[in-house]
Amino acid sequence: MNRRSRVVVAMSGGVDSSVVAALLHEAGYDVIGITLHLYGLGDRSAGTKTCCAGQDVYDARRVADDLGIPHYVLDYEKRFHDGVVQDFVDRYAEGVTPVPCVLCNQRVKFRDLLETALELDADWMATGHYVRRVEGAFGPELHRAADAAKDQSYFLFATARSQLERLRFPLGGFSKEQTRRAAVRTGIGVAEKPESQDICFVPGGNYREVVRSLRPDTAAAGDVVHVDGRVLGGHAGISGFTVGQRRGLGVADAGRPLYVVRIDASERRVVVGPKEALGVASITIRDVNWIADESSAPGTELHDVLLRVRSTHRGTPGRVRLLAGGRAEVSFGAPEQAVAPGQAAVFYRDSRVLGGGWIEPRSCWPPV
Repeated sequence: MNRRSRVVVAMSGGVDSSVVAALLHEAGYDVIGITLHLYGLGDRSAGTKTCCAGQDVYDARRVADDLGIPHYVLDYEKRFHDGVVQDFVDRYAEGVTPVPCVLCNQRVKFRDLLETALELDADWMATGHYVRRVEGAFGPELHRAADAAKDQSYFLFATARSQLERLRFPLGGFSKEQTRRAAVRTGIGVAEKPESQDICFVPGGNYREVVRSLRPDTAAAGDVVHVDGRVLGGHAGISGFTVGQRRGLGVADAGRPLYVVRIDASERRVVVGPKEALGVASITIRDVNWIADESSAPGTELHDVLLRVRSTHRGTPGRVRLLAGGRAEVSFGAPEQAVAPGQAAVFYRDSRVLGGGWIEPRSCWPPV
């Protein structure tokens, strides 16, 4: 970036985005900090393991004041609720397992906030995500972070190529320890702040309470059924289950370990079975976002790619074939277990993100 560039930094109040603001300011860029207030409006006590709420907004403002940069707080609580929180609870009501962080980046940070940055005549928008933006032969590419333990590329698969033109990720080559050392050196005061929790708007990690408060129907009782058709017991709501879950099922089958292999929301059934019942050879995904240089026409195939079907998944070799209507067929080299509908399937070549989409339920259901 040109040192005279104006850069909007998305400041969540945590150490990562605070370091980004400090480093860019130190390097001579014209930095503007923007914090999105996403939930818990007016609640300053909203914990130290959150982001974009409560104390975090105050921390972001204090860092901006210390740096001497302009700082704005935008109330996006309604946008966040309508575009992320409501979708989160609705997906659980459908018996699938959502990934709200992807939607937050897609619908709030990289769409609404980027538009605001451009309205402020910013040349770029920078965030504290651990992911690398690489200039390729055909334009910007999205790559895994240098620190595999902090890589967030899975959560950014829905980023459009046009958005990558305006986005920068200064921490893509950093480890977390390097980031904290930079926070100490620049004196921004948040060096030891704890990491934010996985789902920022879920107090104490109890997502079931959030889901049931907004969709009481998810607490309706139903049956826990074995894949062979036997009714093994009952449950107190489908929101308490996800595909691949082993603990907390409340049923047993002659001492054999059982896993959730399917959730039938319409019948309020949770289908369980042995571990081997979890394996699927292929799945279909919807709303595919294509970042690769290759053609995106239906029928296009990618071979020898790495497939990740959840954020903690290291990846497995496979193949992707694009279909009409923004869908794709994903085939695994060997049956993949615990593929949960509603999660994202993201495909890579080496470190580069080629694209991804949302796993469709019926494609990974075993027969009952």
